[in-house]
Amino acid sequence: MLRPYFIGLQFLTRISLVKQDNWTEEDFGQSVKFFPLIGATLGIVYAAFAYVLTVLLPENGIAFPIHFIAAIMLILPILFTGGIHCDGFMDTMDGLFSGRQPERMLEIMKDSRVGSNGVFAFVTLMIFELCIILDMTPAQLVPAFFLLPIIARYMMTLAIVFYPYARPEGMGKAFKMYADNRTLVLATISTAVLVLPFGPLAWASLAVGYLFMRYFAAFAVNKVGGLTGDIYGGIATLVEGLVMLIFMIGSNIM
Repeated sequence: MLRPYFIGLQFLTRISLVKQDNWTEEDFGQSVKFFPLIGATLGIVYAAFAYVLTVLLPENGIAFPIHFIAAIMLILPILFTGGIHCDGFMDTMDGLFSGRQPERMLEIMKDSRVGSNGVFAFVTLMIFELCIILDMTPAQLVPAFFLLPIIARYMMTLAIVFYPYARPEGMGKAFKMYADNRTLVLATISTAVLVLPFGPLAWASLAVGYLFMRYFAAFAVNKVGGLTGDIYGGIATLVEGLVMLIFMIGSNIM
């Protein structure tokens, strides 16, 4: 029953609790319903680092500079996912903003090389996220980094279920083929259980993430006729940044 979860965890992260071999398309597709739980697994790791750096160590007389802590928290999601979503984000920026025809946009996204649009977008995003983390209070850092991978991967799930796939084949096609209403229900229930108890900032993050996913996915469909695995990763990356932003705003007005 949990085989798809472990396969999804192994594919989307560098965490391998139970090594899985001989993956099938159905295994990939069935893993989509577990995306929020995979996000929770990452969230536990991120939140633990944030708690140790901002609470546990200072209480024991070991206080690191805030810039060092911000750099660690910025790098953690890249390390624990192997940069898979960052790669998708850069490919998406290269393709969708290339100004070419839809077929050429898809070719650009499939190219393993990163172009200037992708590099510029990624560097800009990292600068903004670093500034956001620096402006967050320690009290908001722990819940924000627990929730952001959950919400981001839930939005990936919704994008997979709601929107067509742009290519006749591809790794992301397996996600789309086996994602159905049951996938949507299970992912929604798990996300609600994990996110809603955290209160207004979590609710706002969920709402803003959903609105952004709808806008960006519709934009991509208009450009290339559907979504791809790269675009799924791009959505996740941008939604994580939005969750940080919501918690930063909340930490400064509450």
